This record gives sequence, structure tokens and C-alpha cells, in this order.
Amino acid sequence: MLKKLQLKKHAMTAISYMLPLVVASGLLIAIGNLTGGSVIEDYTKAFSVPSALTSLGVLGMGLLAPVISAAIAYSIADRPGIAPGLLIGCIAKEIGAGFLGGMLGGYIVGFFVLWLKDRLKVPKWAEGLMPMMIVPTIASIVVGLLMFFVIGVPIVWLTNALTAFLTSMQGSAKFVFGAIMGGMAAFDFGGPVNKVASLFADGLLLEGVQGPEAVKILASMVPPFGVTLSYALSKFTKKAKYNKEEEDNIKIAFPMGICMITEGVIPIAMNDLVRVVFSCTAGAAIGGGLSMMWGVESPVPSGGMFIVPAMNKPLQFCLALAIGSVITGILLFILKKKPAESQASAEEEENIDFSDIKIS
Repeated sequence: MLKKLQLKKHAMTAISYMLPLVVASGLLIAIGNLTGGSVIEDYTKAFSVPSALTSLGVLGMGLLAPVISAAIAYSIADRPGIAPGLLIGCIAKEIGAGFLGGMLGGYIVGFFVLWLKDRLKVPKWAEGLMPMMIVPTIASIVVGLLMFFVIGVPIVWLTNALTAFLTSMQGSAKFVFGAIMGGMAAFDFGGPVNKVASLFADGLLLEGVQGPEAVKILASMVPPFGVTLSYALSKFTKKAKYNKEEEDNIKIAFPMGICMITEGVIPIAMNDLVRVVFSCTAGAAIGGGLSMMWGVESPVPSGGMFIVPAMNKPLQFCLALAIGSVITGILLFILKKKPAESQASAEEEENIDFSDIKIS
């Protein structure tokens, strides 16, 4: 039943629409804060360019619940779901249901709009009004009232409880939470597990909890940095660990990692999946746990090394990143087997023509 509903597909679609807004808004906040800006409280008074950038970023972050709600509703029900999805997301933001309320509201709107399109019968002359007026209006009224009076109440309670729990964590509890987040973010190199961790961190950012964002950023950079370090160790010790194709991929993966793009590790992982995944997950978990325990926070959800200056503790972040990368690099260097020849080289050997070779 759940597979038929394609819940993951709709969530992934929504994330792809939401991420540019998250990144742009976060960078605007970081640039504004770094240049001395602050959130504008009164627009009738004079304000500076840095304050304008900070305020624009804050306004953008405030749109995350409406955007993800509308994007999920659009993915499920096409254009008739956009308007009610936006409105339900606005309600979720205003009542404090936040990211979770926006997601749940998007699903409810989307499937309710589909139901209306299939079941609601109108006269022939009103059929043209169905997608533009009738369906969006009915969906907005029904789901909006549900969000105000029924669904929103437990979500607000859950959101507040989760936020209070995370902000009250100390010591080992923080380390364990950061380790789980870091391991999830690095586990499948940008795949579904990574997206779940990213979605969770982005949702907490809306509630003012910025630690998980730092963990997410760190864990996305540990795999390419760790793999590069293991390659450097193999060269230094003159022990072959990577074939020519893998070496070429590492030279691409490292600069991608600086930008927080972890997918560059995938071609390397495909040749030795278990060892690479284990090493990267272990390193990211340790680094993430340290980052969380040391109280590193990031107001920006993406950007890699370029947004480190915007963090509250950039030096501790870099230290946690270095420790996680070193653990991954050493584990890979120890565990990785001697490389097989590349597929291209193997095929070339198989295709050698021996007919012209003469034995003297």
C-alpha cells in the first residue's frame, strides 16, 4: 500500500524543489551576518545592505514549510495541489508545526485533491473551473481547517518536544546523536538515507537547532576527504590500493568534496562497496559525534568549506572534520584490498591479436 502511494518519491521531488531555496537563504544569512548585518525589525527606518541580505535570507527560510508542502502536493496531484499546498504550509509555519506540519499537510492536500478530481462531479459548464477554482478552494478549506483545529495540535507538541529534547542533550547523548546523524549522512553518498538525515537537519534548522546542519555538512565531506587521504597514504607507503580508474576518480572526488558534493565517491565505492561504506560511515559518525558534542552550529545548510566562516565554532568544525577524515583514510588504507585491473585494461588484454606474433 505504502509503495503504491510512492511517499518517498514525492518527498524526494519536494526536496529537489526546496534545496535551492534552503541554500540561497542560508548563504544570504551567512553573508549578511559576516558583514555585520542583522534582521530588520522596522522597514520604515533606514537599514544597511548587510541587514537587507540577512533579512532576505530569514524571509526565505520562513518559506520552507510552504514550499515543501506545495511541492509534495504538486508531485502528487499536479497543478491543482499547488495553491492549497502553499496555504497549508503557511498555516503550519504560523501555528508552529513547522517542517513536519508542512510535509504532512502536503501529503494530505495532494491525496485529497486527487480524491476530489476523481469523485467530484460538476455540470459540464463548470468543468473548466475545476483545476483553477473549485478543487483548490475546497481542498484549502477542508485541509486548512483540519490543520488549524485537528492535525496541527499534536504536530506542534511533537515539534516542541523534539526541539526541547535536542537542546537539552549533554555530553555522551549529544555525541551519540551526532554519530547517528553523521553515519546516516555518509552511508549512501547522497542517496535516500542521506536525504532523510538532510531533511531532518533542515527541519530542525527551522526550529533554531543548528547543530545537526554542521554534522550534515561534515559528514558529506568526510568520504571524499577520507578516500583522498587513503590514496595519499598508499602513494607514501608505495602500497597499491587503487587502480588507474579509481585514482582518476579520486582526483575528481576531492574538489567535489570541498563543495560538499559527496557523490564523487560513488565510482570508488562500487569497486569495493562494503569496505568503502564501512570506512566512510565510521569516520563520519565519529566526526559528527565530536561536532555535536563540541556544540558546532551552522546557520547555512550547504556550501562545504566555503561556509565554515559562518559557523559559530569554525576551528572545532575543522578539527572534527579532520579527525573523521583521518579515521576514514586509515580504515580504508588498512582494509582495502589490492586493486584489480580496470575493466578497460582487462578488455584490451582480452582483445590482443596474437595472430601476428611469430616464435623464432
